[in-house]
Amino acid sequence: MIKAHSLLYALYICLIVSIICGALLYFSNLYNQLNLYYNLQEELYIQNQSVVNFALGNKMVPTEVEKEQNSSIEGSYETKPYGLFSIVLANSYIAKDTVASVYFVGASGTDKTAIYLSNLSKSLTYSGKIKLVGNCQLPSTFIETSYINNSKNQLLAEGKNTISEPQLPIINSDFKKIFEGTKFEKTKLNDIDKPLDSLYFNSFFNATKEIQVNATLANIILKGNFILRSEDSIRVKKNAILEDVILIAPKITFEAGFTGTVQAFATKGIELEEKVVLNYPSVICVYNDSENESKIKIKKECLIAGAIVLFGNSLEMNDKNSIEIDQEGLLFGDLYCTGKLMLKSNVYGSVYTNRFFFKTNSSTYDNMISDVEINTTKRPNYFISIPLFNTPKTTYGIIKKVL
Repeated sequence: MIKAHSLLYALYICLIVSIICGALLYFSNLYNQLNLYYNLQEELYIQNQSVVNFALGNKMVPTEVEKEQNSSIEGSYETKPYGLFSIVLANSYIAKDTVASVYFVGASGTDKTAIYLSNLSKSLTYSGKIKLVGNCQLPSTFIETSYINNSKNQLLAEGKNTISEPQLPIINSDFKKIFEGTKFEKTKLNDIDKPLDSLYFNSFFNATKEIQVNATLANIILKGNFILRSEDSIRVKKNAILEDVILIAPKITFEAGFTGTVQAFATKGIELEEKVVLNYPSVICVYNDSENESKIKIKKECLIAGAIVLFGNSLEMNDKNSIEIDQEGLLFGDLYCTGKLMLKSNVYGSVYTNRFFFKTNSSTYDNMISDVEINTTKRPNYFISIPLFNTPKTTYGIIKKVL
């Protein structure tokens, strides 16, 4: 005879087994759904990258993206300028799932110019230890030696020297447009939503927001699609965090120790105090077409990855427009100066200037460089320069992913 409690135990066991089997089936189904979701997301990300590559291959010309065979995923992209860069906004979507991305892009160049010195005055001279790697276009193919101190002179040059023209290659006309006024959505800082308590963010899928700012930027975090404008001056404190924003003002100063990624545009001057770091891709640019003086002043131990540009002045105004870069710093990228240039830091890229000068405590020397390295081969392989000149753009590449 089977006891009643034995049947009860059997029922309990059957119930437990059925719960376990049901749970296994549920988790199996959940795993399959999750696996399908992640596979779909992976396909969306792969297709989104294909859209970006298509935009680069199509030379940034907006066009319809054809759907791939045996795929229900669709893609589209648009392009727009942002300062001196171009932006690709790519979307891949299916039903209610969408993957979006934003990239700074630019034309890949192979500029092997180390120095372009306009043929306006005396030939280039050097003092101390000089290393030039790349082609040089100079008033004379011979670089003369000058003795201004007791150190040993040494010139290491790799590349071809040719005679330059009386003027620099004409700068890209788009540079001037930045200073001609822009029509963006103007707003106040207090009206911008903050995803976090201290962070102001504006997606590049949104309209660019232009903000009138006070003379000092301090204790603030701004990331993304912003233009910060002042009618007088902007001083950026080292405790400000700026990433991918644009600054526009007559005068802009970065406090010693500041680190960020910016495009800074001024008409009177830009100053970097000691140990400022401007990450890739950053631009500091001064445009001056008046008879007033303008200057870019970069103090000791500054690191800039991007470009330094001063332009707009006539040849007669060379002496009133200058770039001064102190020692122990480094520029990864290009330098373009329609005025005069004092260079005491290394450049891993190209230098274009109407004139060099070198100052000591007792004197100033014309068309002289001293103790610097200008080396085009040390520019990183990933580096894409800003479009300095209106040259045929054959190959585009990604500068930075911003979303």
